[in-house]
Amino acid sequence: MTYDRLVCANCAAPVAEGRCPVCRANRERLGPSTGLTPAMVLALVIALVAMTALLVALQTA
Repeated sequence: MTYDRLVCANCAAPVAEGRCPVCRANRERLGPSTGLTPAMVLALVIALVAMTALLVALQTA
C-alpha cells in the first residue's frame, strides 16, 4: 500500500503532503511511492496490447 491515499489522524491532511511531523515520519516509514496510478497501469496495458496487435498485423501482411 502506498501513502498517497492515506489521511493523517494528527492533522487530517494527506500523508503524502507531509504537513506535520507525524505525516513526515509515516511517509519515511512507508518508503517512496512508485508513482504508478491505476490510470497509468491501464495506459501501459493498452499500449502493450496495441503494440502486440501491430506486430501481429505486420507479420501476417
